[in-house]
Order: sequence, then C-alpha cells, then structure tokens
Amino acid sequence: MNILKTLNEILTVGLPFEIKGSDEIEISGITLDSRKAVDGFLFAAIQGFTLDGHQFIEKAIESGAVAVLCEKWPDRIDEKVTYIKVEDSSEMTGRLASAYYDYPSNGFELVGITGTNGKTTVATILYRLFTKLGYKVGLVSTVENIIAGKTIPAQLTTPDSVALNELMWKMNEEGCEYVFMEVSSHAVDQNRIAGLNFRGGVFTNISHDHLDYHKTFKAYISAKKKFFDELKPEAFALTNSDDRNGEVMIQNTKANKRRYSLRKIADYKSKIMESSVEGLQLEMNNIDVHLKLVGQFNAYNATAVFGVAMELDQDRFKVLQILSSLQSAEGRFDLIKGEKADVFAIVDYAHTPDALEKVLDTIQKLKGATTQIITVVGCGGNRDKSKRPKMAKIASEKSDRLILTSDNPRNEDPEDIIDDMVPGIPQHKTQKMIRISERRSAIIAGLSMAQAGDIVLIAGKGHEKYQEIKGERFPFDDKEIVREFLGQKR
Repeated sequence: MNILKTLNEILTVGLPFEIKGSDEIEISGITLDSRKAVDGFLFAAIQGFTLDGHQFIEKAIESGAVAVLCEKWPDRIDEKVTYIKVEDSSEMTGRLASAYYDYPSNGFELVGITGTNGKTTVATILYRLFTKLGYKVGLVSTVENIIAGKTIPAQLTTPDSVALNELMWKMNEEGCEYVFMEVSSHAVDQNRIAGLNFRGGVFTNISHDHLDYHKTFKAYISAKKKFFDELKPEAFALTNSDDRNGEVMIQNTKANKRRYSLRKIADYKSKIMESSVEGLQLEMNNIDVHLKLVGQFNAYNATAVFGVAMELDQDRFKVLQILSSLQSAEGRFDLIKGEKADVFAIVDYAHTPDALEKVLDTIQKLKGATTQIITVVGCGGNRDKSKRPKMAKIASEKSDRLILTSDNPRNEDPEDIIDDMVPGIPQHKTQKMIRISERRSAIIAGLSMAQAGDIVLIAGKGHEKYQEIKGERFPFDDKEIVREFLGQKR
C-alpha cells in the first residue's frame, strides 16, 4: 500500500494549528513510532502514559520523517522539515490519520462497544450475527481483528489511531458494510478514536478496573462517558439501564438514547425463563428465544446485541433466529468437558472483581447439590494492585477450593502478587486455599482435585495464547492445558 497525500490535503480537519515549513510536501505515511518514520513520513510526537514522543523527534527526522506533529516547538528546527504545532497532538493524529486514509469510517456503519465487561462478547456476536445476515463485516476486538472473514491478530483492545484508520481503510477496500469495535477507556482517553464516525455506541457496565491508569473511579467513568458525549445527533447511544452508571453515560449525549434491561422498562427488554449449562431461555421483547449462551451476564450481552440490530434496522425474527445458534466469544465462559473424567472446566477472561463474581455466581446457579467449585486465579503484574485482595476474597467466598497463581506477572514477582491477594481471604477460608505460582502446575492441580461432577474455573486469561513475563510473551494457552489433561480433542 502506497498512499501519497500533500500535507495541506490532510490538514483540513477543523482543528487550529501553527506551521513552520511548507504544507506542499508529500506525506507517504503517519507514525507514532520514531523507529518507523521512514522517508516521507509524518511523525506524531505524543505525550504518552510512560514516554514523551517529543524526545524522539530528532531520531524520527534521522530516520526520514519530513514532517513533525508536536505540542511544543523543538529546540532545534530543521529547515528541510515541516513542523505542525497543536494543543493536543493525540487528537490531531487521529484526525490526520482519518483524512490520510480518506475518512474510512464514513464508508460503513461503525458501532463501538464500551464497558468493563462484555465488550468482546457483544462485538464478536454482532460480527457473527451480521455475517450470517449476509453482510460483509469487520471486527475490532481484544481477541482478533477480522476483515470480511480474514483474521488479523489483535494486540490491544483498540489499536493506535493510525493503525486503526489503516485497518478501517482495508475494511473499506474489502467492501465491509458494518464494523463492530471494542472501545476501551484507554482509547477514548488517548484520542485513539478521534476522527472516527460512529453510527452508534453501546455501554455494557462499569466496575473496578484500570485504576493503575485512570487513578480514580471517577476518571475511569469520565473516560467511558466521553465516548457517548461525542456521538453525533444521528447516532444511537444504547445503555444498560440496570447498571447504576448507565444513565450517567448518556446524560449529555446528542445521540438518540436507547436502553436495554432485564429488570426495568426499556426499549429492549429480556426476561430469563430458564438458565442451565446448556444455555438460556429468554423472553426478548415478548418473543421466546433459546440461546447457547450461558448465564445472566450473557442475557445482558444478547439483549444488547438485539438492541443494536434493531437500531440498524434489521428484521427482528431473522435476528433472533440467528442469535439462537451463536456461541460466545473465545475465552468467555468456555465450557470444556473431559473425555476421561466427568469433570467440567470453564476458561474465562474474568480479570476484574466484578467479572469474577459474575462468573462464579453463574456457576453457583448451574451446579448440582454435590458439585464442588475449584477456582484457579491470579492477578496481572504492573496493574491496579487494589483489586488483588478483592478478587481473592470473591474467589474464596464463592469457591470450595481456591488456588492462587500467576496471570501475566509482567515485571513483578508472581509470589509478590499472590502476597497482595492473600489478605483479602477471610481467616476461616484460608485452609481451603493453596498457592502455586507456576500457572500450568496450578491448572493441573485444580483439575487433579476435581471429582466427577465438579467444576474447575480457570480465570484471568481466557482467549490469550501467551503469558507475559519480564517483557517477553511466552506461548501459553489455558484451554490447551485443560484439553491435554482431560483428554479432550480439539
């Protein structure tokens, strides 16, 4: 791919700027990484969470950058380079990237899904639903990015603004008519979605997460809310009205307000008629539907999906017919039953107190009278430490046996992370807890403890196929370990 645009062609994005140098130069690409600033590129210097891109302006120019976007003039001005100074370079980068790639999000119906839990499931089911409805569809998610059936591995919940616009440009080239996208709080706060044209936004729920980044729960809520504040009047804003912050999200939006619920009067209302390990029987807007999805949280997810489909003017009976055949996203309440033993294992991405509680509550409702719940769980390193004892407390109170282990320890010692979890466990529950910091050994220990009919929950990593230790990602798949132990073939 080789797109050439003059700088003045992409500077018409409605934000004020000052310029030093020519705006007639040709731009062959945009990057936030000085190492990728090859000949003809514009380098965007952004103040990040840990690094300041302004420190790398000279390196970018040495690599071939012909233009620099910045928030302050550098000490040394190169006469061969054009400098654009703006108030917020992260927002400007998103808008420039959108212009450079010919405003790709105008070419299809783009719907963003935000919230602490449920984003991946809602986005993935929407992708599968609209594909089965006969459309060409794109997906931007934590698990994978898909362009009309072609999968591209995902690294972040939301890519940076340049990578995101390039991805959407490719989706346009492939003729995508709908694109469903997870929108993280980081992405909103860092303006990664600046310049995108959303047809609608969905709020699933909000709970304790990412306070290592946002510092306060209020700041976390504000980041989510900003997404809805910036939706256009012709868009829709669909919120979970059963979440106490659901109305907060949409209170200032210009978009058309829509609500979904299991408990209240809403535009899209579901009632759980039956719930089992086999799935859900729902009454959804007064129509009976059976789903292969398990648990109350998936009743919410399915209702959100139905609401989006209705807002996008799809046939309700076709939607419900297809919805009844769809599975959840990988690593979200993935149920694995062994061939060698009558043991159930559930692999789930639950890595927040709220998500872990919901999964364990669902298992409690589905288990038999003599079923034991054995939970294997850890917490990520270099992330919000305050949630560690909370997760241990929930796991200990809602499980019969508990194994504390590592998740993605990153640059922390797994034993130190477990030390932070242990204080959350009530004294009378400690005898049911053991600690095994090596995750594979912990999973095998949990499965070995299980008797016929027991359920082993392996929480925290879900779909991930790696474990991050000391800056490296090593191959690691919870599901593969479970399959090997239980004798289940792929």
